[in-house]
Amino acid sequence: MHNFRKLNVYEKAIEAGCEVRSMVRSFPKEEMFALSQQFRRAVDSIALNIAEGSGNNSEKEFSRFLEYSIRSAYECICCLDIALKNSFIRHDVYDRVYSRIDEIIAMLIGLQRKIKE
Repeated sequence: MHNFRKLNVYEKAIEAGCEVRSMVRSFPKEEMFALSQQFRRAVDSIALNIAEGSGNNSEKEFSRFLEYSIRSAYECICCLDIALKNSFIRHDVYDRVYSRIDEIIAMLIGLQRKIKE
């Protein structure tokens, strides 16, 4: 088992969740139950899957949950793309959040590689 709270990527995923929640508050009201909700679920899923996977005794299972986190992070990038194309966010906000999510993806891939060794 892994102590997920000691993983830097877990902390970064929690921080990304806070930033996304703050960002989507500015989305149009008609997006409250559409893109905003999907974005919040996807970003929360990154940290949730890290935590859930760390409870496994198997490294293979933990790696599988890290893969789910990676997929959720890519979903966040798609949400960002949609938000930008619909002018819900400015380009500088897009760049900042994209960089944060991209860093999380790289960290998850690195952790996954380390576990597989």
